[in-house]
Amino acid sequence: MLEKTYGSAVYGVDATTITIEVSVVTGSKYYMVGLPDNAVKESWHRMESAIRYSAFAMPRRKVVINLAPADIKKEGSAYDLPIAIGILKANAQFEDTIDVSKYIIMGELSLDGSILPIKGALPIAIQARKEGFKGFILPKANAREAGIVNNLDVYGVENIKEVVNFIEGKIKIHPTFVDTRQEFEDNLNNLRHDFTDVKGQENIKRAMEIAAAGGHNLILIGPPGAGKTMLAKRLPSILPPLSLQESLETTKIHSVAGSLRGGESLIFERPFRSPHHTVSDVALVGGGNHPQPGEISLAHNGVLFLDELPEFKRTVLEVLRQPMEDRMVTISRARFSVTYPSSFMLVASMNPCPCGFYNHPEKECVCGPGVVQKYLNKISGPLLDRIDLHVEVTPVSFNELTSEIKTEPSIHIRERVIKAREIQQKRYESIPNMHSNAQMGGREVQEICIITPAGKTLLNRAMEKLSLSARAYDRILKVARTIADLAESEEIKIEHLAEAIHYRSLDRENWAG
Repeated sequence: MLEKTYGSAVYGVDATTITIEVSVVTGSKYYMVGLPDNAVKESWHRMESAIRYSAFAMPRRKVVINLAPADIKKEGSAYDLPIAIGILKANAQFEDTIDVSKYIIMGELSLDGSILPIKGALPIAIQARKEGFKGFILPKANAREAGIVNNLDVYGVENIKEVVNFIEGKIKIHPTFVDTRQEFEDNLNNLRHDFTDVKGQENIKRAMEIAAAGGHNLILIGPPGAGKTMLAKRLPSILPPLSLQESLETTKIHSVAGSLRGGESLIFERPFRSPHHTVSDVALVGGGNHPQPGEISLAHNGVLFLDELPEFKRTVLEVLRQPMEDRMVTISRARFSVTYPSSFMLVASMNPCPCGFYNHPEKECVCGPGVVQKYLNKISGPLLDRIDLHVEVTPVSFNELTSEIKTEPSIHIRERVIKAREIQQKRYESIPNMHSNAQMGGREVQEICIITPAGKTLLNRAMEKLSLSARAYDRILKVARTIADLAESEEIKIEHLAEAIHYRSLDRENWAG
């Protein structure tokens, strides 16, 4: 007897429907075709145990399973449930009262028949709705994740027996419904960290406000204990709240990576990813034998924080250059390629030298001649060029640290950032895939960042004195445009340019001796 069930395979952040054909005929042995990987091939042992523990019987005849399209590699353990249901149906183990062909079924089976969570439930649900499926049967732990997709009945189940009883009509399972807009609005302003906790550092807060307003990359240079990491962790709190579309994009990536917490439906906060400096280049950009999103994609629509930047391997840092420009990363293999979005803000921190006290107002640097420059040279010039703001962080004084004066909360800074972003949205509404000043290309910089003759003179002197590259010139103009937007000024004034030039600390002559 031949039966069909339907599952799904995830490639990149999109899903492809897989038809699972099960034939149970006279004979012996078990065959699986259609390019299954080892995890799929091993499903036979999981299914056999799960079916027996659920009071069903495995067929003692020839079983052939085909996963179509047969030229696409099938990976992972999420095919256990649809294959098991296909086997039971082909072996006439139950009578179905609902049309199984109208449902996508996915889930990993435990040996006792319980169903374990899967990766990629959200893109699978989106594709199922697009192809006109009526419902999606999946593990209960993933139900809220898939439930945000409307016009699709999402049924969360706990074991294989429950699935069979549902198909037979013996029990009724209520579809999981998530009021996406209501949940989104309820969680919009939940901030974990707040700038009101930061004492002093007003100039750094100003630089971070500019970075948030224009989506600019930022590097913080300062001695140990100056507050670089604490400041970086609070940056997401002043970024504009995620739009619903951004939230869906971000959730899809985390769904594919399997990093959503159980019962979570949408990601409401902008991601903040902080990989350790021992991270590999594959872990950072994504890849592997079965390509998975890397840290830069998990930071999509959020912040990628690289603490102690010179300690990262140079090869790891160099792979960042292209994704920072293109805002996406393509991972190519012999038979296929996948593209992951990676539109992130890069925030890095570093000590000014190996001992950490170069340029310290009180402590003396003990590094030998040339050591500071050698330490800085661990970061390539092309990468530094792609970082718009270079900011020196100085230690907080005792008086500032013990002050009782409340500093400005993140919500107030965020309001100014949102106003500046609204100006940019209006400016770039006719340009596809451009939403902030940091995303401007060379042509847009020439057309939009027009400066006065006095501004040109100032910039010319800065270019000559600091030996700036053409890319650094563009970065200064972009930052100056953001500063003007925060000031609600239509033109870039000389004071805006002067402040933007000030944020190129590492370009200053003799900065590192």
